[in-house]
Amino acid sequence: MFWNALAQVGLFSVVLLPVTVVLGRYLARVFSGERTALDPVLRPVERLIYQVSGIDPRSEMTWAEYAVAMLLFQLVGMVFLYLLERVQAFLPLNPQRMAAVPADLAFNTAASFVTNTDWQAYAGETTMSYLTQMAGLTYQNFVSAATGIGVAMAIIRGFVRRSAKTVGNFWYDLVRATLWVELPLSLVLALVLLWQGVPQNLDPYVHATTLEGAHQSIAEGPVASQEAIKYVGTNGGGFFNANSAHPYENPTPLTNLLELLAFVAVSAGLTYTFGLMAGDTRQGWTLFGAMAFIFLVGAAGAIAAEQHGNPLLARLGIDQRASALQCGGNMEGKEVRFGIVQSALFAALTTDVACGGVNAAHDSLMPLGGLVALLNMQLGEVVFGGAGAGIVGMLVMAVLSVFVAGLMVGRTPEYLGKKIESREMKLAMLYVLVFPAVVLLLAAVAGSTASGLASLSNPGPHGFSQFLYAFTSGAANNGSAFGGLNANTPFYNLLIGLDMLVGRYLMIIPALALGGSLGAKRALAPSAGTFPTTGLLFAALLVGVILIVAGLTFFPALSLGPIVEHLALMAGKTFK
Repeated sequence: MFWNALAQVGLFSVVLLPVTVVLGRYLARVFSGERTALDPVLRPVERLIYQVSGIDPRSEMTWAEYAVAMLLFQLVGMVFLYLLERVQAFLPLNPQRMAAVPADLAFNTAASFVTNTDWQAYAGETTMSYLTQMAGLTYQNFVSAATGIGVAMAIIRGFVRRSAKTVGNFWYDLVRATLWVELPLSLVLALVLLWQGVPQNLDPYVHATTLEGAHQSIAEGPVASQEAIKYVGTNGGGFFNANSAHPYENPTPLTNLLELLAFVAVSAGLTYTFGLMAGDTRQGWTLFGAMAFIFLVGAAGAIAAEQHGNPLLARLGIDQRASALQCGGNMEGKEVRFGIVQSALFAALTTDVACGGVNAAHDSLMPLGGLVALLNMQLGEVVFGGAGAGIVGMLVMAVLSVFVAGLMVGRTPEYLGKKIESREMKLAMLYVLVFPAVVLLLAAVAGSTASGLASLSNPGPHGFSQFLYAFTSGAANNGSAFGGLNANTPFYNLLIGLDMLVGRYLMIIPALALGGSLGAKRALAPSAGTFPTTGLLFAALLVGVILIVAGLTFFPALSLGPIVEHLALMAGKTFK
């Protein structure tokens, strides 16, 4: 089992490295305005968009102007999506005659897709019309991810520019991320998914009679196109309720590997882009190395926990070892066509990358497997992270790390030659503190009210983990869930909607301000007092700071959930 797991994780890791370099170079060329192979096709489209909308892409913005443009664009998108859901019953492309989405669920879904979270408190195939899926949800899959990539590029410019008051143009970044990055990648992936058996049509659902004489409705629709941007944009929202465990979303081991690569490619590539723009690729590889280390440790822990199986079953004398006749370990909630390794790897990476797509039921993970998924999100969306958000979170943690290093060894706190002073530290700490504050406060509300507790399907620590996971996933803009929680209630729809909005925008704004503050500073030449920010030493410090920050804020909550649940299972106890 060990060698099997090593081979599968190793294959994924080996393929990811060249993808990171190639895509990182491409992203750097796209956002610096250099010529690419797609320019003959896309340049005329880009110019037409600017002419129709009256945008001057050469007019750069300060960080505050960039933030205002981004927020207004997101507000308009959220209102449009909410209204589309509310009136879908009267619109075309609704062969199943879906009713209007209830107000609280429409608000939750609009907040979810606009923030790139794609949390779904509903079953897509029974709630959303084809028009809503395509013109509402899929559209937001593109532009919400493009917004994240654009914000990342703005912040990177702030870090690497010298004495600049501007960080770029939001509309230029949005258009470029959509046309040059997401559309071509999604088109290629959609064609591969079609080849592998994922449907793409606008037909009514198929009604069939089973061999036993029962009647069954088989859902289909424009799945391949939505599935592609779902992963390229680290969105995660599934066309079907079963998400990527559904054979129409993820039919084969090949599609599973490609989906894993798709939702990490842009986030990993941005680390190399950062190194290129900083003039030192070692800077990017140091961030990538810290991310990869945390990812591999988490994946190994999740795989080991699932392969070990359930201690309660072992006490009953049930053989859980892998053999020619059984998979072994904990196969509850997993698809046989993927098995334990691919399911646990998917769970670890989707919570690292803030994607939220799942190919197994996270509610059925062993407590330590669930702990990995929870902790990955609670690290602050820094391990690759969502489209653009991962590099942003890691840069904020790098600023904290050089400040800590300066305090410990008396070195000057500098990053890329720019001094880290009180303003930068206040902005970095605001970014770090918003996330645990909103998660823990809302989880406390859910755990202390009848409305919050009524949705739990499990007593004891696992029930606590269910709503802790929900608010963690919302604030981290991840979107995955412990499926045992009934989140489609007015209480959870409104609170998780608020959770997603705060976790997105009250973290983007201080990050943009940090980029703007650093961009206005002159870069100083390295001196004997400068702490190096490349190499193994800084990567280790960076990982340590990330783990310490997460541990100080979330360890008490984790102790009440997956940790105590694991200890109870080891002692042979259950909760009723």
